[in-house]
Amino acid sequence: MVLAQLGGSISRALAQMSNATVIDEKVLNDCLNEISRALLQADVQFKMVRDMQTNIKRIVNLEALAAGTNKRRIMQQAVFTELCNMLDPGKPSFTPKKGKPSVVMFVGLQGSGKTTTCTKYAFYHQRKGFKPALVCADTFRAGAFDQLKQNATKAKIPFYGSYMESDPVKIAVEGVERFKKENCDLIIVDTSGRHKQEAALFEEMRQVSEATKPDLVIFVMDSSIGQAAFDQAQAFKQSASVGAVIITKMDGHAKGGGALSAVAATKSPVIFIGTGEHIDEFEVFDVKPFVSRLLGQ
Repeated sequence: MVLAQLGGSISRALAQMSNATVIDEKVLNDCLNEISRALLQADVQFKMVRDMQTNIKRIVNLEALAAGTNKRRIMQQAVFTELCNMLDPGKPSFTPKKGKPSVVMFVGLQGSGKTTTCTKYAFYHQRKGFKPALVCADTFRAGAFDQLKQNATKAKIPFYGSYMESDPVKIAVEGVERFKKENCDLIIVDTSGRHKQEAALFEEMRQVSEATKPDLVIFVMDSSIGQAAFDQAQAFKQSASVGAVIITKMDGHAKGGGALSAVAATKSPVIFIGTGEHIDEFEVFDVKPFVSRLLGQ
């Protein structure tokens, strides 16, 4: 996990502080500078890092602490809390319920791993006892339906798509209707990958969304773009009312931390992170346990 690098740097900074005989302003500042450097290397926005430093200094007001209080403990707690705040959008996302049909639409840029993530999401819920189904409404990319078909067949998940039909809205509506009749309780619609600049594709995404009325729109994003994630998540949020984000390729880039914090800044909850290309390399993203693991606590 590349994030282990970031966690290691932060843990080392805290450990160095713990080794100091007297904890004074200088020790505190050294520790904070180390942590900030680690976060900036992980491509977290400068403003966020600066705010975090200010907050920690405010919490750990050295003069105000009574003699005998465990300053190290207070410091560690403050760092932990601030990292959690940085990654926490502060609101939960929609969770599908068993037995009640939910439609989930996946959107994202080309090459972000959207089709693979659709299958991972379906597979994860299938193991939890849901009846998922996949609908391929991506008529833009050649081979999209083939890929979905292969993935779905491997995971034994029903799928729907068409080689002939070029209207994604029509396919999406037919697929959703069909799986509702078959009593599937989680219907996943995969849409074409798009760029922020392509107005036509955004329009198509809106049409699919209006036609299928999804309960949740999930934005899939590649972690390697780091803090550029903010603009992207924002653009998608405005045009497709994104309710949750899944960040992929967390196993291969040092910029994962930047992507996570940037998404939190758009107030969209990250629900899963993809940590590899296999179908089960997919984990629920939960802020506190994630930060604990990051700091090796």
